Amino acid sequence: MTSAIRPQPSSAYYVQAILSFALAAGGLAIGIAYLPVTAWTRAFLALGLLYTVTSAFTLAKVIRDRQEAGEIVTRVDQARLEKLLAEHDPFRADGA
Repeated sequence: MTSAIRPQPSSAYYVQAILSFALAAGGLAIGIAYLPVTAWTRAFLALGLLYTVTSAFTLAKVIRDRQEAGEIVTRVDQARLEKLLAEHDPFRADGA
């Protein structure tokens, strides 16, 4: 049974993703901190930022888990097919 080679993201990709996230979240947090609004408005915006970030992480995890589950089902189906093909003898006479 052969398994497909899955491309692995490079470490530069991880660093870029982390820096991009940190820059976006940090920039928005600084923007909220320096807004000329009341403390209640600032707190509301900060909670909105926190909720958006946690929701994004949850969504990414759910999508990843669903994709991994689909890959497992595909591998199981592929293994079953390979087993059937390996056991199949086209020269065997049925009923004999």
